Amino acid sequence: MKYRLLCLVALVWAQSYAQKKTTDAYFPAYNNWLQKKPAELGLNGAKLADAINFAVANESKNPRNMEVSHYQSFGKEPFGFAIGPFAERGAPTGLIIYKGYIIAQWGEPDRCDMTHSVTKSFLSTVVGLAVDKGLIKNVNDTVAPYVPPIETYGQPVSRPADDFGKPELINLFDTPHNKTITWDALLRQTSDWEGTLWGKPDWADRPDKDAALWQGRPRHKPGSVYEYNDVRVNVLSLAALSVWRKPLPQVLKEQIMDKIGASNTWRWTGYRNSWVVLDGQAVQSVSGGGHWGGGMFINAYDMARFGLLTLHRGKWNGQQLLSENWVKQALTPTTAEPTYGYMNWFLNTDKKLLPSAAANAFYHLGNGTNMVYVDPDHELVMVTRWISTNAMDGLVKRVLEAFNM
Repeated sequence: MKYRLLCLVALVWAQSYAQKKTTDAYFPAYNNWLQKKPAELGLNGAKLADAINFAVANESKNPRNMEVSHYQSFGKEPFGFAIGPFAERGAPTGLIIYKGYIIAQWGEPDRCDMTHSVTKSFLSTVVGLAVDKGLIKNVNDTVAPYVPPIETYGQPVSRPADDFGKPELINLFDTPHNKTITWDALLRQTSDWEGTLWGKPDWADRPDKDAALWQGRPRHKPGSVYEYNDVRVNVLSLAALSVWRKPLPQVLKEQIMDKIGASNTWRWTGYRNSWVVLDGQAVQSVSGGGHWGGGMFINAYDMARFGLLTLHRGKWNGQQLLSENWVKQALTPTTAEPTYGYMNWFLNTDKKLLPSAAANAFYHLGNGTNMVYVDPDHELVMVTRWISTNAMDGLVKRVLEAFNM
């Protein structure tokens, strides 16, 4: 009886605390983000200053010119030539958000830079909105019935003789294997989709060391093997475009970014050859990252707002913009890769990349390194840009030390 009473008291306290947390949560208005000194919120300002100095001192050693950086890395892959825009990046930059307030910042947080594969989290969010609205009935549905043959824009009026009899439309899911792929498998990067999109064969992205496996190998059953692959990410983007029947950046702007008070400076781009005909108009199918250029160009403030939305499990100032069920699914480990949920929600379940963080912390991650770190235990969101990968945990460790007064 005493145990049951204690459980009841604990439950009431937990519900009261959760309600108080929601009630007390601060959400910044458009173009107005309140700042507080760390000491006002009981944090150690000197420790945070040390963390910032550490981030600046551990700037990524990759060139600041993103095009040059590309050709020193992914550009060396087969078919690695750039097809989307690049830009010169800024200095090491970051924001630390506690209880919704900015408590520290450095670098150029209002500068729009490429955020590389953090773009994938925006893409999966747009897919989540489609599920929430019933445009996609279930993530376990196969994608093929949702996506008709697609016409690319800008094709010549008279086809050359060499193209006679060849397919004129894009059929993303017409092979026996691709017909079995579900939305969930694409979101978890376990689809093993086969084919070529925007001039990039699936095998050319991070190709196997054994060239004999590049083409014609047996395909893995969807859901069984994880492989990080931007060609397949772009397949998801084009499939989502077919479902929404409108540009994905417009969907994101109307359904998410405007409602969380993001600026009007972010841009989500695709490739110069990723234009399709949709309802009689030319529409660009945007990319899920900057692997060959393009992706999301965004400032740190807007990244932090998105991180704050995910911290609050899709809710912003009392309005559920993205269903809590979708956030739960995004944070559910992928069977074939326990540190990955939906793209690009990385989980800290094994504490390998971020051993100093709690196991329930998660982060939206992109090349650069760009990271939106979300820590529910500490009501903390941190954006860090252009830091060396091996310094990520050191930064998190120093920030968390500021909580130990």
